[in-house]
Amino acid sequence: MIRTLAISTNGQLATDMPVEKLTNPDILWYWVDFHFPTDVETKILHTYFKFHPLAIEDCFQFLQRPKLDYYEGYRFFVVDGLNPITLRPEEVDVFLAENYLVTFHIKTSAELETTWERVLNGENLENMKPVNVFHLLLDKIVDNYFPILYKIEDRLDEIQQLEQKSNRALMNEVFDIRRDLHRLRKSVFPMRDLLYRILNSERIEIPKEQKMYFADIYDHLLKLAEMVESNRDVTSDIRDSYISLNSNRMNNIMMTLTIISAIFIPLTFIAGVYGMNFVNMPELSWHYGYYLVLAFMALIGISMFWWFKKKGWLGDD
Repeated sequence: MIRTLAISTNGQLATDMPVEKLTNPDILWYWVDFHFPTDVETKILHTYFKFHPLAIEDCFQFLQRPKLDYYEGYRFFVVDGLNPITLRPEEVDVFLAENYLVTFHIKTSAELETTWERVLNGENLENMKPVNVFHLLLDKIVDNYFPILYKIEDRLDEIQQLEQKSNRALMNEVFDIRRDLHRLRKSVFPMRDLLYRILNSERIEIPKEQKMYFADIYDHLLKLAEMVESNRDVTSDIRDSYISLNSNRMNNIMMTLTIISAIFIPLTFIAGVYGMNFVNMPELSWHYGYYLVLAFMALIGISMFWWFKKKGWLGDD
């Protein structure tokens, strides 16, 4: 599907104009949006706009990092929105020139739809330029990163409150959050680098007053990058605490088992000695021998238990 939006020199807005009529001298600038285009519609990128084949090829490669390429007469951008459910990047390709903006995306972009509506309902459109629309799109994309990260932060705060009651299910959730943060990192950091290039490039004509708005987006991305790294550190701390807690529990269990084994070693020795079937064993003829041996074994067990407790090996101290 292709849709168009054109601004005339007198500030009038026209929509759904045929692409061939966009070169009318009365058109100040225009925006063409390609949403999951057909093969015939895709050819317009070649035949009408005459975009570079490498840029067109990049439109159909969906595992790219956000980037900026320079071509004669226009600039090509790859920017990443985020699916709020899967947190997977949703690519939007942008061709930016002095008098036009061309966007290309396979999946529906909520940020692009919002920007389209803002332009449609905007005022003083004759004073707006394609670079202003590009700023609105970038700003909306980056703003939509924040709710995702705030939700992750809130959940991590809840998990930290439950840290003393950590269990396997809770730790599985922590690892899922860490995986989500990794996905966010793969989008936020390249977007930050992209904005840095935009701000410092001499090959992109952005008015000085407009650069302030791009700088604001860059500041947001710096904050997002810090939030991603901070939350990754929190997940690492929770993971380390969980491992330490489990190690401590395992040590206590092993200590308990070791103490039980140590107590039963002499008792087992005594039982083994008197379990031998030799005929000449004087103690076997004692009338109270059985009871005396049991009492002696009980005395050994109680004495060893008291000694281990005094040493603090039972984990009470």
